[in-house]
Amino acid sequence: MKIFNTTSAALGLAMTAMVTVAAPASATECIAPSNPGGGWDFTCRTIGRILSDLDLVEGNVQITNMPGGVGAVTYAMVANERPGDAELIVATSTVGITQIAQGRYPAPVDAMRYLAMLGADVGVIAVDDESPIESLAQLTEMMAADPGSLVTAGSSGAGGWDHIRLLMVAREGGLENLGDLRWVQFDGGTDAVTQMMGGQIDVVSTDMGEIAGFVESGDIRILAALSDEPIPAFPDIPTAISQGIDVTGYNWRGLYTGGDVSDEDYAAWVERLETLYNSENWQTAAVEFGLVPIWRGGDDFEAYVREQEEVMAQISRDIGIIE
Repeated sequence: MKIFNTTSAALGLAMTAMVTVAAPASATECIAPSNPGGGWDFTCRTIGRILSDLDLVEGNVQITNMPGGVGAVTYAMVANERPGDAELIVATSTVGITQIAQGRYPAPVDAMRYLAMLGADVGVIAVDDESPIESLAQLTEMMAADPGSLVTAGSSGAGGWDHIRLLMVAREGGLENLGDLRWVQFDGGTDAVTQMMGGQIDVVSTDMGEIAGFVESGDIRILAALSDEPIPAFPDIPTAISQGIDVTGYNWRGLYTGGDVSDEDYAAWVERLETLYNSENWQTAAVEFGLVPIWRGGDDFEAYVREQEEVMAQISRDIGIIE
């Protein structure tokens, strides 16, 4: 089963052929709904820095970490307290849309206005560098034969995108009862890897961007990248497809703002973000982080997010996460 999931979100805007830089925003804040060090944190900190470097905002962007409920805490706060705050942007991804599709957020997808997707992170299956599991084939054999012997983890709850990606690999590798595979949730891939390095976890399913530093340091070993082609920044890591497991699992990186933000302010944000995306600053930073740069903005992104919410709901039904 091959699923390309490069999701994104945004609303109401017809992009013009001539790109003009919108007036700088002031007192801008970007909320990362996670602890420092993860993919949402990277999204806010990198985009915030480049917005300032390119003078697309006035001064520095304030970065706020607000972990909880895999983004649900931040979603509720924005919906209830700051739905019309045009100076607020929030990092999100496929993980967040999957949570919404499964009814795990306190409001539906249309409670927010989705601004843009700027890249896609690649899902990976990782083990500790000293793990006896040395290949994806060995892992899938263990999952099929004795799934209860493994403790697996990622930065989403049971039925979240990290979990779904691993279940897709396990099912492709021969596991029939997907509920037999043990899963532990963490608020970020960094936390999951730290526990794996400490011996509490056997396998981590997360995004390369979340744990690239651990790969570079040699503390963990990536068994497979869940992508069509090797990751540009890590070309030596084999894909699952190249090892006979026909599964991909992309996690887009993007931003939303409150559902009551005006059309004018919304359009200005999409314009700024497209300017940022086309800059050498972003293209370089994205690839170094392990992302595949991809742009969707405005109406196109909004339509894509809604479509992907439906796709995630269907996948969740297929594997028994929701009815």
